[in-house]
Amino acid sequence: DAGVHSKAWYAATCDRKTAEDALYQSNKDGSFLVRKSSGQDSRQPYTLVVFYNRRVYNIPIRFIESTRQYALGREKSGEERFGSVAEIVENHQHTSLVLIDSQNNTKDSTKLKYIVRVS
Repeated sequence: DAGVHSKAWYAATCDRKTAEDALYQSNKDGSFLVRKSSGQDSRQPYTLVVFYNRRVYNIPIRFIESTRQYALGREKSGEERFGSVAEIVENHQHTSLVLIDSQNNTKDSTKLKYIVRVS
């Protein structure tokens, strides 16, 4: 269990567009939620959706079978791994999360500050 089901930031039945719309409406840097990934892939079960600088970032949350841990984005050496998705969220409420814009190849960072609920 990824520790998501009882969390205010977990939008279980939310699709990508609904999540993005909700974050654009919040219009606050650091607004976020976690949704099920569109692909329903066991290796990438969830997506962390973050609003920053008038943009929405969809960051895949990977499940690493061998260690039964979770990590963000593409696999990289020395990456941070967590025992649950809840630990990822808690960690990035205190430490900045790097946001990579693949289109403009720019990097930003923000903390997860505002939980966005999807009705």
